[in-house]
Amino acid sequence: MAKIAMKFGGTSVADLPRIRHVASLVKREVERGHQVAVVVSAMAGETNKLVAWTNEAARPDPGSNIITQAIPDQREYDVVVAAGEQITAGLLAITLNAMGIQARSWLGWQVPIQTSAVHGAARIEGVPATEMAASMARGEVAVVAGFQGVAAGERISTLGRGGSDTSAVAVAAGIRAERCDIYTDVDGVYTTDPRIVPKARRLEKIAFEEMLEMASLGAKVLQTRSVEIAMLHRVPTRVLSTFTPDVGGTLLCDEEDIVEKKPVTGIAYSRDEAKITLHKIPDRPGVAATIFGPLADGGVNVDMIVQNVSEDGKQTDLTFTVARSELARALSAIETHGKEIGYRDVTHDANVAKVSIIGIGMRAHPGVAKTMFSTLSDKGINIQVISTSEIKVSVLIDEQYVELAVRALHSAYELDAV
Repeated sequence: MAKIAMKFGGTSVADLPRIRHVASLVKREVERGHQVAVVVSAMAGETNKLVAWTNEAARPDPGSNIITQAIPDQREYDVVVAAGEQITAGLLAITLNAMGIQARSWLGWQVPIQTSAVHGAARIEGVPATEMAASMARGEVAVVAGFQGVAAGERISTLGRGGSDTSAVAVAAGIRAERCDIYTDVDGVYTTDPRIVPKARRLEKIAFEEMLEMASLGAKVLQTRSVEIAMLHRVPTRVLSTFTPDVGGTLLCDEEDIVEKKPVTGIAYSRDEAKITLHKIPDRPGVAATIFGPLADGGVNVDMIVQNVSEDGKQTDLTFTVARSELARALSAIETHGKEIGYRDVTHDANVAKVSIIGIGMRAHPGVAKTMFSTLSDKGINIQVISTSEIKVSVLIDEQYVELAVRALHSAYELDAV
């Protein structure tokens, strides 16, 4: 009997009819002889409602017409928002039992899913699911509340938005499952966004490294940390649709399991980008630390970085990108430390986007970047910043050209469906 983990997102468990459909998919796996752990998200829209309640409850003067921003105690925030998954887990367990399938719900602290104490964005530290595994061996389906765990002091913790994917892969690793099936509202991973390129192809297999790059560069199919855990623990992970489960989906696997390694596997893009340039900063050792230290302290994640060559050896320009939502915070941190940095001027642009090509085949195929640059040039698209790794090339361009760039690159690398 193989152990498998199944995960269902918010749209898959949006109401009772869909929960019954999910239960039928779980029953099918049980009837195939598998030991099953099911990880569930909150019903669609529930987490947003709970978050809004915590924000409203934290307002110091709720009767006032002036809306005052207040941050709720993050430990109690976790208690509230974790309730959404708890409800779904209980409802699915009830539904399975009504269908004649033995099942029980497991909350994060019961498994336990052990996490750090960074409430609202905790990281998983271990899943010693001994008791749950024993329950599964007795033929009982384990229905696990995703997105949540337990921190030091036995406090409920949550993993951040999209954390149920991470929960599922971690549970799969904890019980040493044969695979982890992530059921969502799409039928797999595509070469790019089908809404932009109708000819985009569904990939039968994708390497862990490629999926990690795609997830971090804008693809919304899987949460980045879930891919990290799958790659670390070598958990074969499938992405497939709750509503068309027999289509086949996409398997995340080791690079060695992919026979044909094309130069480029997919095109990702992100509109959540902002560019900041510091002009005439001192060209001396330590200036980068002076800039990026305060940004890190302010919780700003810096992505692409480029520094111009100094003409006189005294001053230079430095450009970097941050998430558009963090632009104001980044500019505030820079202004606060302006004297230490010693820049002459700062400019910023929030009308930019990042487009990336990803593929493990880049390692063995020269000229991949040249094709990207010449394709964008032919379309009259100016490249503002370039960032590379062993298996990806990212460029920053004007946001208005995103769709044109994605379509052109998709064709240039012959990724269109045959």
